[in-house]
Amino acid sequence: MSTRVVVAKVGLDGHDRGAKVVARLLRDDGHEVIYTGLRQQPALVVAAAEQEDADVIGLSILSGAHQVLTEAVLSELRTRGLAEDVDVVVGGTVPPHDVQPLLDAGAAAVFGIGSTLDDIRTWFQERSR
Repeated sequence: MSTRVVVAKVGLDGHDRGAKVVARLLRDDGHEVIYTGLRQQPALVVAAAEQEDADVIGLSILSGAHQVLTEAVLSELRTRGLAEDVDVVVGGTVPPHDVQPLLDAGAAAVFGIGSTLDDIRTWFQERSR
């Protein structure tokens, strides 16, 4: 089963190589991927996910603002009544001690420092079952 994924770079982070690599991996695995580009606002990312009827929002954050930006996206999903329908996955330079707080806030998965492309692939495969 194909998953519709919006991949987004939220905040002022200007480096998107990792986001593009993940987008390509997911496309190659048969998922539909919409890449929103650099420096997106949380509300605009959620609006794109709503418009595209996405199953997952993949946030790529390298700036260190992962907690604040993830919570803003999750809040916007709740405001729009989409929190039960759209999973939020966070990737980037997330230190190990920040993983659990992100999960507690509502992220479905966190792929931080030390995560591999196989970790991401496995999560999407298990989600699609």
